[in-house]
Amino acid sequence: MSPDRTVQVLFSAPDVFYDSFLPVLTAALQEAKLPTVIRREMDPAEVDYLVFAPNDLITDFSGFVRARAALSIWAGVDRVLQNPTLTLPLARMVDPGQREGMVEYVVAHVLRHHVGMDRYILSSSGWNQVAPRLARQRRVAVLGLGELGGACAQALSALNFDVHGWSRRPKALDGVTCHHGPEGLETVLAGTEIAVCLLPTTPQTENLLNAETLARLALGGVVINPGRGAVIDDAALIAALDDGHLGHATLDTFRIEPLPEDHPFRAHPKITVSPHVASLVRAETAGRVIAENICRGEAGLPFLHLVSRQDGY
Repeated sequence: MSPDRTVQVLFSAPDVFYDSFLPVLTAALQEAKLPTVIRREMDPAEVDYLVFAPNDLITDFSGFVRARAALSIWAGVDRVLQNPTLTLPLARMVDPGQREGMVEYVVAHVLRHHVGMDRYILSSSGWNQVAPRLARQRRVAVLGLGELGGACAQALSALNFDVHGWSRRPKALDGVTCHHGPEGLETVLAGTEIAVCLLPTTPQTENLLNAETLARLALGGVVINPGRGAVIDDAALIAALDDGHLGHATLDTFRIEPLPEDHPFRAHPKITVSPHVASLVRAETAGRVIAENICRGEAGLPFLHLVSRQDGY
């Protein structure tokens, strides 16, 4: 590290993030004995590290001439990757709090649909006792086996679900039957009853769940998407729900956010909408990841969770 100088950090994000991150960042950097100044506004030419949530406050990154890295407090960076002026190293957020939150969201909704809880939640009449199938008899597919997807797949496997996973490249996870590539996608979707989508938005994944691929799911299948909205063809999803091939869709991410009040998803009886809460950033854990990356930059070590511009994540 360089204790003989004060590190200049620009924090560019909405007030709610600044207010929650500042005490955690400050404490972590003090523990590391790294003199640091954290401000909301700063001359770009004086910034050593840019900590940000993708926003419209900074649209031109070319002025950050001495910055060593841009450190995102969000996991998704597809929006900012489209900016040609952002050429410095970019790290996305990967932290235990987000991972735990995503696992809890995914497991909750998989179990909800597996057990069939909606029949009781939405109606208290009747006395129709139906024994749900056991988890080991239910095939679940997790599309995307990165940090979040892999954790969700293994959590579902621990509950005895028949878990199949898909990724662009070969992967191996204990308890998960892994597939990859175009042929692997066909295999993993065929007959799947609950599909969980945790893919990033890239040119290769946009509209990956379309009329053709959704048709491969089992009759009455369920789609859960806490990943990225653009991975699903909205019109194809609604059509598959309306014609009865799919039974339900639980959606947490959308092409336009906040989701407009008049969007067809909101009124559809077979769609559950949640407001992008599956894995909200938690300052108590994410702040320490940011602090660690700043310390690594000062020590000349590789940054954690660097984004590949070629892959888009």
